[in-house]
Amino acid sequence: MPHTIGYVDNSGGVLAHYKMLETIRDFAAANGWTVLRYDTAPADRELILKGVGYTGEEEIFVGFRTYQDASADYYNLLAGVFTGYVAGNSFDTQPGARLSGVPAHNNRIDYWLTLNPQRIALAMKVGTPVYESCYVGKCLPYGRPSQYPYPVVCGGMLSGAAATRFSDTAHSGYFKGNQLAMGLRSNDNWLQPYCYPWGNSYIAGTGRSASNTNLRDTGGTYHVLPIELHDNSANLWGALDGIFYISGFDNAVENTLTIDEVGYVVIQDVWRTGHTDYYALRMD
Repeated sequence: MPHTIGYVDNSGGVLAHYKMLETIRDFAAANGWTVLRYDTAPADRELILKGVGYTGEEEIFVGFRTYQDASADYYNLLAGVFTGYVAGNSFDTQPGARLSGVPAHNNRIDYWLTLNPQRIALAMKVGTPVYESCYVGKCLPYGRPSQYPYPVVCGGMLSGAAATRFSDTAHSGYFKGNQLAMGLRSNDNWLQPYCYPWGNSYIAGTGRSASNTNLRDTGGTYHVLPIELHDNSANLWGALDGIFYISGFDNAVENTLTIDEVGYVVIQDVWRTGHTDYYALRMD
């Protein structure tokens, strides 16, 4: 199945976030994605990929580039989703670009990387440690292709190429929704969706009252819930593909579970360890 777990570091004089970019390229290319660009000449290295979706006939444009500042001691990735590809355009000016930063490192990065024909999902352990995540590609739309032909998501940890180090305590994961670090493409523009079940106080509440509870395991069995994208009003657009809410009650980062013979790994939101600060990444 198309997933890989490992680490990169700065051995050989190459910074770890550069090696992470190369790892994404190699793994995607080996599993059905077309490399449209891989430019390692500039300091901000660029990777742009095209996926064909589950039909084998789609065009899904995603990418990653590096950005860094040695004086500020940050070495990050920038995740991108596009509506097309123009060879003469820079990474940031590709058609319909939506970009989200992902703090990384110049030293060791442990990673969990998984993909299928329509999306790529990545989690990284960096630094102290903290855990950084991103998602690029299609979600699972609640509509026909004729109604919603390009339901792509760009999810990361930062709004654009923010000058933010992994040690920053304010940034948070896209999967909780309602933040600039996550965009959902509608039929005409990018939206900033909410994510269920965050916001539902009976599932992802503080647990401090009878009306504000949180999900926990049942006899040691953890039930995962789809992360659904909505506008906190009348519209429900779809669900993330392979990313699920899981309770943090008596749980811990990097725990693994198996559901229907498929493996999952538990990832936390940066440094946070509360009951509502985890998700389960399906290792496709």
